[in-house]
Amino acid sequence: MTQQNNESGAQDSIAPAAYTIQPGDVKVLLNTSLGDITLLLYGDTPRHRDNFIKRVEAGDYDGVLFHRVIGDFMIQTGDPDSKNAPKGKMLGMGEAGTEIEAEFLFPKHYHHRGAIAAARQGDQVNPEKKSSGSQFYIVTGKKFTKGQLDQMERKAIMQHKQDVFNQLAAEHSDSIKALRRNRDTAGLQALQDQLAKETERLTANDTVIYTPEMRADYMTNGGTPHLDGAYTVYGRVLEGMDIVEKIERAETDANDRPLEDIKIISAKILK
Repeated sequence: MTQQNNESGAQDSIAPAAYTIQPGDVKVLLNTSLGDITLLLYGDTPRHRDNFIKRVEAGDYDGVLFHRVIGDFMIQTGDPDSKNAPKGKMLGMGEAGTEIEAEFLFPKHYHHRGAIAAARQGDQVNPEKKSSGSQFYIVTGKKFTKGQLDQMERKAIMQHKQDVFNQLAAEHSDSIKALRRNRDTAGLQALQDQLAKETERLTANDTVIYTPEMRADYMTNGGTPHLDGAYTVYGRVLEGMDIVEKIERAETDANDRPLEDIKIISAKILK
């Protein structure tokens, strides 16, 4: 998570969406300065799960701050530079380890309230949407109306079409460069038409993004649906959403850092 969409406010405590624990899932206990939060890492996002386990076992999360907190949106942590950071220092650029290839399993895993997802650099420098090796956020979010979800769904479908077209164009970059060098405008137009037709074929079934269950969840419990398909969701809060809400309500500075430090004292894998 990199953007600074500052939304304020709090909402009543609501349990995250229902989920049945699966083989390969792993529980992690975060002991924070405001209380304990139990996380579940999904077994079907193994790159993110295994990286998180490695970070926990190495002690990378011990002492890090919740350095970015935005009401009705999310709480973010995992910046190694936040350990013992002086008051007021802007945080969020630190990184521990290499980036992780995205593991999008939308709509199975989505940005409901209590979801855990990987922060990452923006699309301009990270078009493959690779995840941070250490930073993650916990979704708090807000409730959405049917009309708002309809609008976001239309936007998401258009964005996916654009992403598919851009990927096809990247695969034909050599041909595009050659046509441009030769000033072959007719050839460029023909190739563009071909790629546009292929895009429509590949996205012909893109008519629905949110399942009825997801819509009910976003309308009843809340979340951040506009982030779906853009950031890897790889876990959820099992226990301790009340602690997440306490963190969410912290008073923050202009950079969304809590005025009073809130930290992960220790993290451990639960057997």
